[in-house]
Amino acid sequence: MTITDAEQWTKTFYRKRGWSEYGPFIRMGFLMEEAGELARAVRAYEIGRDRPDEAKRPAAELKKELIEEMGDVMGNLIMLAGIYDVSLEDMMDAHRRKLTKRFAGEHHEDQ
Repeated sequence: MTITDAEQWTKTFYRKRGWSEYGPFIRMGFLMEEAGELARAVRAYEIGRDRPDEAKRPAAELKKELIEEMGDVMGNLIMLAGIYDVSLEDMMDAHRRKLTKRFAGEHHEDQ
């Protein structure tokens, strides 16, 4: 799936569920909630949770959860960007320009 396909699919799916009606403050709340869930998934994958009330889970299951949480974060970022009429392509172009300018004096093979 291309970034444009992902963007369109997310907007369509969220719209059908009525999730596209939320404004920027509510959307930011969802984004932060999902970022927290992603942080938990990263911790579980990297160092475990070390809790007696949670069974140890296979690495493949932890990785699947990690990927799903990354998708949840991306979905909310796509919707937040849409509120401001910003495409993910535009966002990443701006990000690349900013970092390239900031670190212009350094040599990087992928600039």
